[in-house]
Amino acid sequence: MPSAVKAKVGIVSCSGEEIAEGTVARLATLKVLHELRPTKTVTICLPLFLAGGDQDREFARHHPTITVDGCDQRCAARGTEMYSARPAASIVVAHVAAAAGLPRPEGRRCLDDAGKRVVTLVAERMARLVDELLDDGQGPPR
Repeated sequence: MPSAVKAKVGIVSCSGEEIAEGTVARLATLKVLHELRPTKTVTICLPLFLAGGDQDREFARHHPTITVDGCDQRCAARGTEMYSARPAASIVVAHVAAAAGLPRPEGRRCLDDAGKRVVTLVAERMARLVDELLDDGQGPPR
């Protein structure tokens, strides 16, 4: 695929609200979209994507996507692969928190300190993945 077509990376975020990790996924995605990589990313609405949003599905077929899931159910990753293409990269918030030695985030509407730290870690990981995907486009990033 020509590099001009891959000028942006789509981010598909968890939309689950029953656990704090879903909130972390959404806030980290917003941080990337608005602060860390605003000119290099677009969001893909997971509910619309699953309901048949043709434009979102078409974008995900032809551009690299990063999925950000709150838990191991991986709804965003599974839905993206089912309706478009395998995500170029996938992040699970719970795994990022565990790898950093942080406790499970608490607070679905107002995150605790651990949750806020995980937002930053997940957003920074996404930003690195965006850079890697747009740099060479050679398969999944490390």
